[in-house]
Amino acid sequence: MRVITRFLARNKGFLIFMFCMVVFRSAVADWNVVPTGSMQPTIKIGDRILVDKLAYDIRLPLTHVSLLHLADPQRGDIVVLDSHVAQERLVKRVIGLPGDTVAMRDNVIFVNGHPARYAAGRYVGIHDDLENPAHYEVERYGAMHHAIRLSDYRPSPARSFGPVHVPTGQYLLLGDDRDNSMDSRYFGFFPRNEIVGRARHVVASLDPEHHYLPRRDRFGAALD
Repeated sequence: MRVITRFLARNKGFLIFMFCMVVFRSAVADWNVVPTGSMQPTIKIGDRILVDKLAYDIRLPLTHVSLLHLADPQRGDIVVLDSHVAQERLVKRVIGLPGDTVAMRDNVIFVNGHPARYAAGRYVGIHDDLENPAHYEVERYGAMHHAIRLSDYRPSPARSFGPVHVPTGQYLLLGDDRDNSMDSRYFGFFPRNEIVGRARHVVASLDPEHHYLPRRDRFGAALD
């Protein structure tokens, strides 16, 4: 006990700092490493993304308990969630809001019977294109506007679904790499209380294909 007491006395300032950091990352803002490509080309493998945990709720630190509701996710938001069914933290884009009817036909999204608009996108290819060639399009629906990646030769078996009705308190989420994403097409709708924040910017980025060298052009990049 004396050893523990001495340690606490000598390191009180450091322990207070660490506690504050844990609380800050739990309730205010955090950064997450993205290890998979399901959100390419918007988020690249190796990006460290900033997660705004005050975007939708003020939560009790270290819990999912909402103390104050601030807003709800909007269509097009990139959200971070702790998924019970997937048993991991996910980063996906909001496509269907509570009450929406959503369908997909050959990777074309329909929301409440209206199709999204698509136009060819001009994007520098990613490393995955070497083994799995793909093309890029800009997907637009209302205020939503972002790039998606579509495989040329390996289309997803889930490129068509629905129509499905999004229940109250739940959301339909998809990845931007439409043929390479485990999302609502596989896991179903995601509850509102599992969404912990919104991803707005890249903090830093390390390229795993080039010895984890920094991608300086990605530092501070905004996420559409």
